[in-house]
Amino acid sequence: MSSSTPLPPAPSLFSPAPQQKSSTPLLAWAIAGAVILVIVAGLVLASRHHAASPANELLPLHPYAANLVFSGLQMSESTSLSGGKSTFIDGHVRNTGSKIVTAATLQVLFPSFDTTQPPQLETVPLTLIRTHDPYVDTEPLSAAPLAPNDDREFRLIFEDISPNWSQQLPEIHVVQVATR
Repeated sequence: MSSSTPLPPAPSLFSPAPQQKSSTPLLAWAIAGAVILVIVAGLVLASRHHAASPANELLPLHPYAANLVFSGLQMSESTSLSGGKSTFIDGHVRNTGSKIVTAATLQVLFPSFDTTQPPQLETVPLTLIRTHDPYVDTEPLSAAPLAPNDDREFRLIFEDISPNWSQQLPEIHVVQVATR
């Protein structure tokens, strides 16, 4: 006679799975959650704008603004194939001061048909026209600084002018100037 040991019962196809310990400890989940919170908090803080002024606030003129004289202002519009509209202001700028201008920021005021409404304010850098052919190409003022007594062509480009704009020539205010 042979002695036999009983075999363990075969697992049933429908029996519950044996419980296993979690392969990721609770401490790892806590650290991952803390890292995610720090990243989200950093993104929220980084997305806040630290602008010098609200978008609709008229900024004071820069002290060197009186030395930048704008003339020959002309306006035009262009419509893209996608239906967008661009508005351009072209003209000449002369540096009547004694410093070389390497950058300038302009605040352009588009008056509204409704005189009780404030004008639309757009803040743009002064860009010079580099070439006219085969199309008008602009460059930043820093690429071709404006020396004393220089007179150069410029172009300002606007994409989102309000339909309430009175179609009158807007005012141009020089609010920042970099010189050397």
